[in-house]
Amino acid sequence: MADTRGMVDALVRARRGGLAAGAALGGLALIGGLAYRALRGTEPPERGGPDFAAVNEDEARLMLRAMVAATVADGVVDAAERARLDAAVTEAGLDRDGRAWLERELASPAEIDEIADAVDDPDAAARIYAAARLAIDIDTLQERQFLRMLAEALDVPPEAADRVERALSA
Repeated sequence: MADTRGMVDALVRARRGGLAAGAALGGLALIGGLAYRALRGTEPPERGGPDFAAVNEDEARLMLRAMVAATVADGVVDAAERARLDAAVTEAGLDRDGRAWLERELASPAEIDEIADAVDDPDAAARIYAAARLAIDIDTLQERQFLRMLAEALDVPPEAADRVERALSA
């Protein structure tokens, strides 16, 4: 798919309310900052800190796969989730191949172990988890279980997952 980074950005911006509503700086930067704070329990330095938008295409694709898997974790893509996906597809300007890839992912989402096996860095793991959490409004037990299992598979510490949750609930 051509612009996975753009699709991740658009999906985050398509989310309504809370922290994600202020994603004018970009969805990838929001995910990176959220993951940084979750792992370290502190704000990133104002100067000389990491460039959170500097995510390579492979990691962005993994983020997107985790976001799609979270979206379908309860077995259904509800109207709000579909509207968010459609808005992101439009904003990202996905071509026909990109749209087809997304539909295939929705029909057959990545398994948690498949996602986790592709991650070998704690910061990347936290970013993948934060992206998956940002993708959904937890309203089912299946979504809650998916996120718990994803955090465990990625070795995201429970306190870091809790910090992501608190930041998004604020």
